[in-house]
Amino acid sequence: MDQTKQQEEDYGYNLFPGRKKSKYKKGSIVESLFTFNHKCQAMLQFAVETSPYAKLLLGAMKNSGCTVYKDRHFSCEDCDGTVSGGFDATTSQIVLCQNNIHQQAHMNRVVTHELIHAFDHCRAHVDWFNNFKHLACSEIRAANLSGECSFTNELSRLNFGLNQQHQECVRRCALRSILAVRKISREKAEKVLDEVFDSCFHDHTPFGRIPHSKKDARFAYRDFESRDRYYANL
Repeated sequence: MDQTKQQEEDYGYNLFPGRKKSKYKKGSIVESLFTFNHKCQAMLQFAVETSPYAKLLLGAMKNSGCTVYKDRHFSCEDCDGTVSGGFDATTSQIVLCQNNIHQQAHMNRVVTHELIHAFDHCRAHVDWFNNFKHLACSEIRAANLSGECSFTNELSRLNFGLNQQHQECVRRCALRSILAVRKISREKAEKVLDEVFDSCFHDHTPFGRIPHSKKDARFAYRDFESRDRYYANL
């Protein structure tokens, strides 16, 4: 990538103004006094302790040698009004948009979505900045496995009754995410998605299935824990 292109492409960092202030942010006592930050930290804590999606991903990352520490790898920040979160590959840090996340269910989905990116970053050596196929694949997986396209969520968006509704939702969400963080035409983004969609859609690691609901995620987490116990006894 030439220098001019690098200068023009901001990789979505304009959506996260807090990223420009330091290499990474840690929470502080002063910050926690502010309502948005305090609420964000509380909802994050609840998510990592109770969400079966998040618990499975955190366990899988630990098993892959990428242990996640809440104070180091999550940052509650103010963001552009169009996004809820992001994964900063340069710092291996998940950004949670404290001014845009107001409900626990929303926090759970964002944490899961971004943890899938973090998991892919850990296991697959993703070239986020130069390879659109890598980015597209991780966005497909995040939309597919995070519960973002569950029947309940699609019903709330008045999207239902279509053939292959889940696949269409995954494609729509992945496309939106790519266009938000890269200066790329819609036509080119759709072409890249088409090229990798089937293989990435069917990659359910580490869940072993598509967790369409919290119940599915609980079963996946139970199987994940049972697998660990099985290998421990070999």
